[in-house]
Amino acid sequence: MHVHAHPDDESSKGAATTARYVAEGAEVHVVTCTGGERGSILNPRMDRPDVLENMSEVRRQEMERARDILGIHQEWLGFVDSGWPDGDPKPPLPEGCFGLVPLEEAVEALVRIVRRVRPHVMTTYDERGGYPHPDHVRCHEVSVAAFEAAADPTRFPDAGEAWQVAKLYYHHSFNRERMQSLHDATLAHGLESPWADRLKEWVPEPEWDARVTTKVPCGEYFGVRDQALLAHATQIDPDGHWFAIPREVQQKTWPTEDYELVTSHVDAPVPEDDLFAGVRAGAPRASVG
Repeated sequence: MHVHAHPDDESSKGAATTARYVAEGAEVHVVTCTGGERGSILNPRMDRPDVLENMSEVRRQEMERARDILGIHQEWLGFVDSGWPDGDPKPPLPEGCFGLVPLEEAVEALVRIVRRVRPHVMTTYDERGGYPHPDHVRCHEVSVAAFEAAADPTRFPDAGEAWQVAKLYYHHSFNRERMQSLHDATLAHGLESPWADRLKEWVPEPEWDARVTTKVPCGEYFGVRDQALLAHATQIDPDGHWFAIPREVQQKTWPTEDYELVTSHVDAPVPEDDLFAGVRAGAPRASVG
């Protein structure tokens, strides 16, 4: 089960991993915390009045297309996008948005899904949210709390039978080492790198990058990832940075998606190359209470 903040996050973070496991027969569920109603239109072709007037429905339709491409089960947690607070100082978040919903309310909603679906593995964002969007940070908080609460029969007793998810991961694919490697490979092929400016400003954090424990080989599924990305037409510019580095360069240079194993209730020594390491061999019974 992947827990994401907005529609499109399931395609920009871990989508090739998802496609690989679906191809191998795994059942992959995505929980999308918000509808992405306040997302900016990042594709000039979609910056039209009819799209702006129907953003909620457009993003729902985009999610449906991406869902079908990836072969996943997907459901909405049911909260409203907080939007990106732009300005200095940043304005307050809009009333009723996901970033302001009481934590217990959102945790209970996710616990209900976890206990019904009974996943063996969960992924979410790190404590920074991957980047500091309020919905991403809130997604981290809700996911980690729900991972723990779902296994505790005293928490939310009306939300279903308690279930212990075996492993919890954070996404770490947007790490500096990966981006530097892709940048260098792009230049070596005589191409312009979309990461040049970002890398100049990106302060190295070796301790942070060292948190990666798990590299999942999934290069052969980058094409599926790209098709899922393109399904989110309001968010993804086909002429933008997502596709500036040829897929063949990406597959040769960095053919994995990277994660941090945060909690494991099975024997899973790191480093790993499989989110299901220790689970495939037979995890201990996960039902509790």
